[in-house]
Amino acid sequence: MLATLRRIAAPPELPSLQRRNFIRVQIDAIGVGLASAAAPFLPVFLTRLGASSQEVGYLTSMPALTGLTLGIFIGQVLQGQRNIVKWFSAARLLVLVSYALTALLIEIVPSSWLIKAILLLWALVTLPQTVVAVSFNVVMNGVAGPQHRYDLMSRRWSILGITMAATTAIAGQILENLPFPLNYQVVFSLLSLGSLISFYFSSKIELPASSPPSPTSAVQFVSHPLDFVRRIWIEKSFIRFVSIRFIFLIGTTLAVPLLPIYYVREVGASDAWIGIFNTAQTAILLVGYFAWTVISRNKGSRFTLLLTTFGISLYPILIAQTHQVQLIALIAGISGFFQAGIDLVFFDELMRTIPEELSAIFVAVAQTLTHLSSFLAPIASAWLSDWLGTPTALIISGIVRLVGFSLFLTLGKEES
Repeated sequence: MLATLRRIAAPPELPSLQRRNFIRVQIDAIGVGLASAAAPFLPVFLTRLGASSQEVGYLTSMPALTGLTLGIFIGQVLQGQRNIVKWFSAARLLVLVSYALTALLIEIVPSSWLIKAILLLWALVTLPQTVVAVSFNVVMNGVAGPQHRYDLMSRRWSILGITMAATTAIAGQILENLPFPLNYQVVFSLLSLGSLISFYFSSKIELPASSPPSPTSAVQFVSHPLDFVRRIWIEKSFIRFVSIRFIFLIGTTLAVPLLPIYYVREVGASDAWIGIFNTAQTAILLVGYFAWTVISRNKGSRFTLLLTTFGISLYPILIAQTHQVQLIALIAGISGFFQAGIDLVFFDELMRTIPEELSAIFVAVAQTLTHLSSFLAPIASAWLSDWLGTPTALIISGIVRLVGFSLFLTLGKEES
């Protein structure tokens, strides 16, 4: 039994240290999955408190603003660290334990100030969130190496998906059967315990100590901004990929604050059904990660990129066509299959275009564009929702994603 579990956690042919790191990454995923199961319910909680569309959008735009303004600086700081793992694990702990702090705010802050207090807390959390966003790709790439990125991430995200699916379903039932707001206080407190599991195992990941890059290769952004831009611009494949991904992510992030608003205000879904929506989506991720690993090996990365970006583009468009909770759960489950492929192919394609000796800085640049999309899109989605209605705004989200898919398709034709 133990041998079977080890074989599931890591390919058997790996060297012993890499196998240990693989296993630590998978157990860390359990902790992250437990705590992150609270994430879908945070915007729902704000909505039930009476938060406006703009205030719900702040949950997405605030970390984006911090990443946009500090992402490259944080990337340079991390590039100079010999042990990036300790930064990654400590920052992750600070992010995940904030759900427990949210529960504490429910207890001690007057209801008239609660929305503002929660938003202030999560505004402060944006700094460690930015550290995690940059260091995650670097650490995972260090564990996997160029040959095992699909192997590592399909296993990690499958375990995370199983954990989140089960935990979200249970959390939805707790929320349904306890009075408001005690139900959210209990759920946020219990789920945040996963942060301790995550910290313990992620902090034990062992990567070779990295040497700070030479002054000529590690271009200092503050003192030589033009050299920094030129160094980034040399990597044409990186520029092309992150530019098109930026457009696609605009469409993706447009829907993030819209979905909980649509579920609560348009569909009238209960907390239990909202939990089922998220469970359906995350449960199918398990199948998707392993399926897309096989598909990518047989059909190639480009096939995976095109099929997944097209499939997930239809998700918000289809959701906007129905108020039937059963059908929404089905659509959410199907979207989870395509989302699994996007998670894998975006990670692999990004790391493939990045020079290894400057990985933290290039990841920071890519994350800065991601944060820019996450900053702009929620502002636009709140405006679109108020002007045209939430269903129409969801359709626009899908159309923007289709534009990104078309650019990926066109780019591939030009390069072939």
